[in-house]
Amino acid sequence: MTANVRQSGFQGKRADLLPQVRNIIVVASGKGGVGKSTVSANLALALAHTGAKVGLMDADVYGPSIPLILGVTDRPEVVNDTTILPVLQHNLKVISMAFFMREGEAAIWRGPMLHGVIQQFLGNVQWGELDYLVIDLPPGTGDVQLSLCQSIPLTGAVVVSTPQDVALTVAMKAIAMFRKLNTPVLGLVENMSYFSCPHCAQRSEIFGNGGVRRGAERLGLPFLGEIPLDIRVREGSDQGRPTVVHAPDSPQSKPFHDLAGAVAAQISIKNVGAAEKEKLGGFFNKLSDAIK
Repeated sequence: MTANVRQSGFQGKRADLLPQVRNIIVVASGKGGVGKSTVSANLALALAHTGAKVGLMDADVYGPSIPLILGVTDRPEVVNDTTILPVLQHNLKVISMAFFMREGEAAIWRGPMLHGVIQQFLGNVQWGELDYLVIDLPPGTGDVQLSLCQSIPLTGAVVVSTPQDVALTVAMKAIAMFRKLNTPVLGLVENMSYFSCPHCAQRSEIFGNGGVRRGAERLGLPFLGEIPLDIRVREGSDQGRPTVVHAPDSPQSKPFHDLAGAVAAQISIKNVGAAEKEKLGGFFNKLSDAIK
């Protein structure tokens, strides 16, 4: 996989908010506690590792954790009271609600306030030229998801779930929401897929295994990969030392690099298909005009 990123077919429609962003990926989950933010952070870092220009937007306004996972200590700079300069960390441009909240403060907001925050993150942050903007969504199917899907045409959604049936059942609701809002689903990821003992290497499927793959097959969606439950990944997230950066060649990083490759491949397929469809539409329009 290289950093030669194809332009999204939606680019012309998002010129007002994100004129230089080629692809926008949202990472979603039906419920909390499935490791969505850890997947978002390491996916963005793995994409950046290929040489792509990547931004990471923490839209989980109720529980923003991206700065903690990335070990961000700086704060964004505000220029002329309107433009926000994102923090640069590990070659990622990062913005999060955590930068604007006091420690221990809870976000108790209604829909219009959430919509305003999302609009500021999209329109007031100086993202510049990006190949990918990865957006970490709150769990569920609430106001933030609706606001994003209605504000900009998204390249696609990556849905994270753990293997057990209860988590997958809730994840299906997120998929149904994206389909209803005409947002493509790039595929499903099975997180905490299994646990490999660091002492004896025995594999234990604590939450079951393969449920997300079977769910993807039933829905006709790509299965993007499985990520094991590993204490080193958890420790890295808690310490602000993401695995993909601090142990890039480790077995713990490989699933995230594989995920980044799978996501980039799905985006390329989608964008090529959109470009071919546009060319075909133009051909038939010209043919129709000639017949008239």
